[in-house]
Amino acid sequence: MHHKLKYLYIGVDLHKNHHTAVIINCFQEKMVEIQFENKPSSFPEFLKSVNKIAKKEGLTPVFGLEDVGGYGRGLAMFLIENKYEVKAVNPALTVSMRRSSPNNKKTDAWDAECVARILVSDLDTLPTANPNDLYYAISQLITRRANIVSVVTGIKLQLHQLLGYHYPSYKKFFSMVDGKTALAFWRKYPSPNHLVGVTVEELANFLRKRSNYGLSTKKAEEILSLVMQDGDTSKDYQEANDFLVKDVVRDLIIREHQLEQIDAELKKHLGLLDYKQETMYGINTVTAAELIAEIGDISRFSSADKLANFAGIAPVQHSSGNKQKAKKSKLGNRSLYDIFYNLAIRMLGVSRGEKKPNHPIYHAYYEKKLAQGKTKWQAIICVMRKLVNVIYSMMKYKTEYKMPVLPERAA
Repeated sequence: MHHKLKYLYIGVDLHKNHHTAVIINCFQEKMVEIQFENKPSSFPEFLKSVNKIAKKEGLTPVFGLEDVGGYGRGLAMFLIENKYEVKAVNPALTVSMRRSSPNNKKTDAWDAECVARILVSDLDTLPTANPNDLYYAISQLITRRANIVSVVTGIKLQLHQLLGYHYPSYKKFFSMVDGKTALAFWRKYPSPNHLVGVTVEELANFLRKRSNYGLSTKKAEEILSLVMQDGDTSKDYQEANDFLVKDVVRDLIIREHQLEQIDAELKKHLGLLDYKQETMYGINTVTAAELIAEIGDISRFSSADKLANFAGIAPVQHSSGNKQKAKKSKLGNRSLYDIFYNLAIRMLGVSRGEKKPNHPIYHAYYEKKLAQGKTKWQAIICVMRKLVNVIYSMMKYKTEYKMPVLPERAA
């Protein structure tokens, strides 16, 4: 008897206020559709209905959920606490299954049935759902950080626009327009009008205090000279324009402080997991947290191959007759795919000064793949796949990264 014949397959389409579940057998025959509210008090009744059918059929329930970290987190935790097997279904697989329908219908019941069908076909390869509270907290911190970074980008664009009106040569004032000293300057002197009557020594004293004595008289002379060369840039309603600059700078300082607090929280929570990804070049606290947020508990994956497949990095084989070809997968976790892509690009980068590869091992591996006839894109995918192996091993065994010894000539 095939092991899949022993199970009753329950696919659940998850929403904020309610869930829709569809139960099918191993022959993908629809048996029952159940709707229930997304709240803990409704879960036992749902489970009671499932167990009634399972007992009648003499089968063991297995559940498939798309979003175990969002709307489905509560249900997933409830089922796991009650010792049921729960599989995490990639939304891309559900979309592919839904599109395979002749009429390409889109209903909650059909989505749930698609999840159940995927559960039947991919039962042995789907990762086990593990909505651990710690991983959830890290995931939410990363989401919050990404939202703030997006807001900060917009604020910086507005600051550049405002400064361009008041200080045409503003980019020459400081190496970083949004650096600590620069922001203090824009806040005190939002337009050239506020520099009228300010002496070189007064400005130099201000810069010394704000830059921790990194800037002084020379920089003050340079700024005043550039302001003089720019000429009169005063506008009508100058007070309103000055207020805007000060307000934007204040908002930017607040957001930067929020990012610092979130990074501190991430570092604290990552310490509880005792992973050591940050010992590897190119991985900082944020990147390590992003990896953990998307991968979750590494024990969900029995091998690096399954993690690569989950990330959509493993190639898809296409064959016809004697012809075989590997193509890029369009499925998988695209956020995790992007993380590995960006990490690969960092590895392959070359330092500006010494013109040496950032990571000689991966650069040599990339050049080797190019020599074998791979395109640049294919070679990058190969590097990403190699990184999956390394990250998987580091997370599974909680080991530090050690740079392999490579002769200087080979590097």
